[in-house]
Amino acid sequence: MTAVLERGDDRRSWLRERSELGVCALLAVLGGLVLVDALTIPTDFAQRGPVGPKAVPVVVGVLLLLVAVALARDVLRGGRGEAESGEDVDLAAPADWRTVLLLCGAFLAATALIGTAGFPVAGFVLFWGAAYALGSRGAVRDPLIAAAVSVLTYVLFDVLLGVPLPGGPLMGVL
Repeated sequence: MTAVLERGDDRRSWLRERSELGVCALLAVLGGLVLVDALTIPTDFAQRGPVGPKAVPVVVGVLLLLVAVALARDVLRGGRGEAESGEDVDLAAPADWRTVLLLCGAFLAATALIGTAGFPVAGFVLFWGAAYALGSRGAVRDPLIAAAVSVLTYVLFDVLLGVPLPGGPLMGVL
């Protein structure tokens, strides 16, 4: 009976020392999902040249799998990640939930607005909300920069790259 308990303790100890294998498994599953999803992308709607819409997701999926294999190899050879020393971060301090909730709120608001108000307005809400949540308090500068980045992103994707984004009420203006 004690031999069985010792074997169980040894197994738990081995897994505890190699807990990074869980990250390897997560990366491998994520890489597989990205590859499966990438291979089901239809290529007829956005193909503009020899490189289609599948290229980047396939590269990302393959790289995720390669990183998972390299990390697993390192962990099994005895490599261990260093404990976070936190450059100038107080690791004992609690999480800043206000910032997290503000960022989530900006993201959810942009998600809700993109279909009706269009990408430029939703992008403005997202960019300005993120800047505000992260501590920027420029009352004039921040909204202007958010508007410029949002419109520039819309024009870059919609006009130059040909990726259709919802314009909303600004469709005729932009």
